[in-house]
Amino acid sequence: MRIIAHILAFLAAMSLVAQPAAAQSILRDAETEALLQEMAAPLVDAAGLKPGNVDIVLVNDPSINAFVAGGQVVYIHSGLIDAADTANEVQGVIAHELGHITGGHIIRSSQGIGAATNISILSLLLGVAAAVAGAGDAAMGVIMAGQQAALGKFLAFTRVQESSADAAGAQYLSAAGISGRGSLAFFKKLQNQEFRYGYSQSDDAAFGRTHPLSGDRIARLREDYTVDPAWDAPDDPVMQRRFERVKAKLFGYLSEPARTLQQFPESRTDVPARYARAYAYHKNALVDQALAETKALLAMDPQDPYFLELEGQVLLESGKPDEALAPLREATDLTNSSPLIASVFGHALIATEDASHFEEAEKVLRAAVARDRYNPFAWYQLGVVYAAKGDLPRARLASAEQQVMTRRYAEAIRSAQAAEAGLPTGTPDWIRAQDIGLQARAELEREQKRK
Repeated sequence: MRIIAHILAFLAAMSLVAQPAAAQSILRDAETEALLQEMAAPLVDAAGLKPGNVDIVLVNDPSINAFVAGGQVVYIHSGLIDAADTANEVQGVIAHELGHITGGHIIRSSQGIGAATNISILSLLLGVAAAVAGAGDAAMGVIMAGQQAALGKFLAFTRVQESSADAAGAQYLSAAGISGRGSLAFFKKLQNQEFRYGYSQSDDAAFGRTHPLSGDRIARLREDYTVDPAWDAPDDPVMQRRFERVKAKLFGYLSEPARTLQQFPESRTDVPARYARAYAYHKNALVDQALAETKALLAMDPQDPYFLELEGQVLLESGKPDEALAPLREATDLTNSSPLIASVFGHALIATEDASHFEEAEKVLRAAVARDRYNPFAWYQLGVVYAAKGDLPRARLASAEQQVMTRRYAEAIRSAQAAEAGLPTGTPDWIRAQDIGLQARAELEREQKRK
């Protein structure tokens, strides 16, 4: 029975392969998202996809990884951004992941899982038959062999998919006129990590891997990249500078302040260093020092919307919402009302507790959610505005939007029902309340079935 339990656990684990993002948190930042989308745009076009239909999502995870999990979404771990030295390296990763999307690998993974499951179930049945016949040792051998064969078949399937994505990624980089140097450099980083952790590079070890050996991948790709006309194409210097500051910004936001200040000492006065230190000081509640860094950044470029956003954020989160309004309003205007920045601006307007600001806050936040519905923070703030105005049905509707996005499905159902009861029948908001209720019920049922 213990062997059977192991087999069933193995099959259950394989059924979850295509859902790696379920329990991971998403990092959202206007500057970072804009950069990642611009880095991906020529590759998306080269892959025959529409740039507006492909999302690049940053996952808060320190490991060096990227993946697709259905749909046209590429998930990139924060650890991958930290490990990369150039924007070109990240573009190599994005190109590879687009290869998974165009190859339909997530959809086709059911084929690999199904074949492996069939082997396991067949070996289980044969093992049970042997056990019933009194051949206990033979039964165990059959079941164990079947489990090994199933795992081997599934891993072989994923290795073929990875090789296919490698080839497609190389094609997209070439078509976009982007050098494969970064792709090779990043694969070399992965190989060095494998050496560091003692992973064998022998052909025998390849059997138990989901990916081909990094050394083999490098050798195959080098043959394609070095003869490609784009091999000697220079990196985009502007994109590289933007990548370096986003990387430093992310480091300052996620790392312990002491580590950030060690990595970016005060002797450094470049933009990435000041960016990182501003976050470190802010996290340590050193408001004056954080603002000194933002002032120094703005002295370099007074019209940079992301420097203005940072100054406004520090002021707002330090209890100075009135002072935060001017930089946040300007940042919102300069980015043509970027939804994420507009959400912070709307929050600052509400945080002043000045009722004269609520009309502007409603306008700003409604525009933000119109452009980016998947913004629970903006929906929450919009609900606060509606509640302050006494519009409780729309306040409950905004709460339902926020709750369904944060997977609080039972609360979303209650909020949607309350909104529906108070809204005029047949209006768009009334219909939306019904839709949220149906969506939340369906998700809740799926959760209960998984449990």
